[in-house]
Amino acid sequence: MNWPAASSTMNMQLIVDKITQPSTAALVARPRLLAMLRSSLESRTCTVISGRAGTGKTALASEFARHSGRPVAWYKVDAPDVDLPVFFDYLAASIRQQRPTFNERAIRSLATFAKSDDIQLLSERFVFELIEDEGEPLLIVIEDLHLVCDTDWLVPFLDRLLPLAPREVHILITSRTLPPAPLWRMRSKQTLEVIDESSLAFTREETVALFETCGLSRQHAYVALDRTNGRVGALAKYAATLGQLPLELANAV
Repeated sequence: MNWPAASSTMNMQLIVDKITQPSTAALVARPRLLAMLRSSLESRTCTVISGRAGTGKTALASEFARHSGRPVAWYKVDAPDVDLPVFFDYLAASIRQQRPTFNERAIRSLATFAKSDDIQLLSERFVFELIEDEGEPLLIVIEDLHLVCDTDWLVPFLDRLLPLAPREVHILITSRTLPPAPLWRMRSKQTLEVIDESSLAFTREETVALFETCGLSRQHAYVALDRTNGRVGALAKYAATLGQLPLELANAV
């Protein structure tokens, strides 16, 4: 394909909050899950945190990113990002913030004119730019990927990106569903880690620690765990109902 030299979207006004790491803090430390993420960071190229709303995906990803020891390129996907050029505008801009020599302009320009048959080539060029940019090891976080899972370009994009991503770049995805890509092949080759909703659920010990932090008893924790199946959002709201946790923190989970 002959790529055009310039992009008509290069002057698009980006929403800075979408490529800014959130300040969301975990209500209580999750060493069990943080250890899984650290292991994946060291031995795999991609991690997917998958679960419904209120399971603590963003808080966990944010907490891990802060302690990963790497620059973090954070991109929060929104519904309008189903448009391929918009998606790549934000993804490339998030990386450029952490790697100033990353060729953001080339990626954004190519994405503007890419057709369905060009997606894999675009993915390969994206990987090439990651390899060419000799910055320090990078963590790329793509939050809420489920919002673009119905597009016709996501599967070919991930199909090339994830297996080819350089070892010094780790991709962390949060999504309410598993992305519709050949993830299980990658998982069998031990290049992908999946932290699913059952893993995100609070254990009895974690629930007790959360409720003790809020000044609540072990008995309160046991009752809440039985009623919520360990979903952190529901646990936080239960603690707020008992008056020991600010409601705004409960709603932020």
